[in-house]
Amino acid sequence: MADIKYYDVLLKPVITEKSMELMSERKYTFLVHPDANKIQIREAVEKMFEGVKVQKVNTMNNRGKNKRRGYTSGRTADTKKAIVTLKPESKDIEFFEGI
Repeated sequence: MADIKYYDVLLKPVITEKSMELMSERKYTFLVHPDANKIQIREAVEKMFEGVKVQKVNTMNNRGKNKRRGYTSGRTADTKKAIVTLKPESKDIEFFEGI
């Protein structure tokens, strides 16, 4: 298993209608490194966003889709998504405030 630093764990936020609705429940969605575990995701969120305390982390692995161009076929990359729930006394993640 590769040595993953906390700044390599979170790849980008997921901004969809469903993830915007979850923000009212203090749940934030991120695309994360495929080899990252829940403990690494928790530490990365708490270190990257000051004053944030994580209560729970849910992860899901999404398999890549089959794609075809002419005779050649292949698959897109596999991804991993994490839904991070914050504690009630925690600050909100400032990155999402303007959305």
